[in-house]
Amino acid sequence: MASTSSDPDILAVQALRSLSAGDLAAAEIDCRTALGIDAKNVSAGAALGAVLLAQGRFGESQAVFSDLLQREPDIASHWINLGNARRGMREYDQALQAFARAAALGADHADFYYNLGLTHLDRGDYESARHLLEQARQLDPDDAEITLRYADACYRSLYNDAAIAALLGWRSLAPAAPGVTALIAQLLVNLGRPEEGLDALDAALAHPAADASTFLTAIEISERTNRLEQAQLLIGRMESAPRSAAINADLLTIRARVAQRSGDYATAEKLYSESLLANDDPALKHMELFPLAVTLDAQGRYGEAAARLREAHASQLEYLRRVSPAQVLSGAPPMMITRESCDPVDVAAWDDDVPSVEDSPVFIVAFPRSGTTLLEVMLDAHPALQSMDEQPFIQGALDEIRGLSIDYPRQLARLSRETLAELRANYWRKVSGKISLRPGARLVDKNPLNILRLPVMRRLFPRSPILLAVRHPCDVVLSCYMQNFRAPEFALLCNSPASIARGYQRTIDFWFSQSEILHPKTLEVRYETLVAHFERETRAIIEFLELPWHDAVLQPGLRAREKGYISTPSYSQVVRPITTKSVDRWHNYAGLLQPIVPIVQPQLDRWNYAAVVAVDGVSPNSK
Repeated sequence: MASTSSDPDILAVQALRSLSAGDLAAAEIDCRTALGIDAKNVSAGAALGAVLLAQGRFGESQAVFSDLLQREPDIASHWINLGNARRGMREYDQALQAFARAAALGADHADFYYNLGLTHLDRGDYESARHLLEQARQLDPDDAEITLRYADACYRSLYNDAAIAALLGWRSLAPAAPGVTALIAQLLVNLGRPEEGLDALDAALAHPAADASTFLTAIEISERTNRLEQAQLLIGRMESAPRSAAINADLLTIRARVAQRSGDYATAEKLYSESLLANDDPALKHMELFPLAVTLDAQGRYGEAAARLREAHASQLEYLRRVSPAQVLSGAPPMMITRESCDPVDVAAWDDDVPSVEDSPVFIVAFPRSGTTLLEVMLDAHPALQSMDEQPFIQGALDEIRGLSIDYPRQLARLSRETLAELRANYWRKVSGKISLRPGARLVDKNPLNILRLPVMRRLFPRSPILLAVRHPCDVVLSCYMQNFRAPEFALLCNSPASIARGYQRTIDFWFSQSEILHPKTLEVRYETLVAHFERETRAIIEFLELPWHDAVLQPGLRAREKGYISTPSYSQVVRPITTKSVDRWHNYAGLLQPIVPIVQPQLDRWNYAAVVAVDGVSPNSK
């Protein structure tokens, strides 16, 4: 309720109390009443600017703080709020100028670093955001929102361990708004910590002040963890509750995703299209364009899907220019690792004192989008096996080796038994930080791009069995082209069918060139054969792993639903029954894929796959 006082200073204080309580309308009335009494009252003006910021009325807020700075140019808080208003208007350079002025005036507190960090987060400079938000966190380690945004910056800059470490203590943080706790929950789920994330979500939903933003995040988490009925129930609750325009826009997207998951593609298309129209940032339109293309594909409208994919990649490239300008200038990654080769003479000198099969992981490798998630979930259903989300632990071992000034991979014989034991111990220490292996269970380490780290796997765990997932190269290229990958380097690689095909060709050539030297224990698992003859092929895999048969491996969809969270883009596919629906999808995009055929022809020949041959835009059946 607005105050009845006629003292502008009292009205300004009352406005700030209303703002803190979330009553923005009452706060604005008090501010404007105060300014009607004294148009030059600084306290009322500053309060009004803060209220307008909270309402998302950034242009009006900027005008208020610009006016205040005409009268009080040396007040750091005015410059900080001006920076926040400019950030809201996406005028990031001007916002940074305002924050620089605040710093020059002595701003050196947690809120300053927090707001400056948010500006860098919004403009996509995740490294700068991480460092600044870390400073804010050091100054105020108990603030939940600072911790959340610091962890988000870590996650976006791929410092996942630091993000997890920051969030696991969420219960000990100062009491937070339920919307903040829900976002902590979502980030924990995205980081592969679904149990902790769902605990945080329960706490957020149980809070008496749980609002529309809390429920929106809960819907997103429910969909991401394959709890679609829960998502639908929460959508029903939200649709009858008051909410802001920003919440409405986000709700459109999540409703579209749930409709798509439910097979209601017409509704999903309508909602994604509405969300796309509401998105006025060209560098972010790919967030709707990628799933819209998938929805069009599901309806058999392949030409429209291809057009939307081209738009999606153009938008994503604009976004990458914003967040990783140096990488974009360099072009698609050259994959230098594929140009390095083991030395057969060096390999002959490798030590034979190696772990047993039982003490070695089962590795699943491939070029991404080749069916590795299906393999992982299927094996995870076996009581003698246990998988973890994709982790960079083999890459970590490679980094440690290079840190020893060893010419990788040509001098791996220089690794002593003691050093190898330490590298293995470090690997298992990292594994134990992610999962608790059951007694007697063997680890399934599925990370497709470990295909580029065969020398490390072979040196550390020479007895490890390796499953190489194989899929029609054109289907692999198409599937990668349809994905919105998070890692900037891989997103750049997948910006065009040609760049994907070149990366695929280099990857597969590297694998086979190193396999001729290293002779890993490998079984090729052909996706098309696996889904067509699932039990027969699964029995062959279990036999290759020298394990007793268990019927649970025949129900990977059930195991995926039990796991809840699957970290890869395939999370929505692996919960479904085994199907051949994704086989030979490239037939529908012959015109798009025809130019890549010469690039992947050696792989087509290797596995006896048919190539794309377009006739009047229509591809013939596969041979």
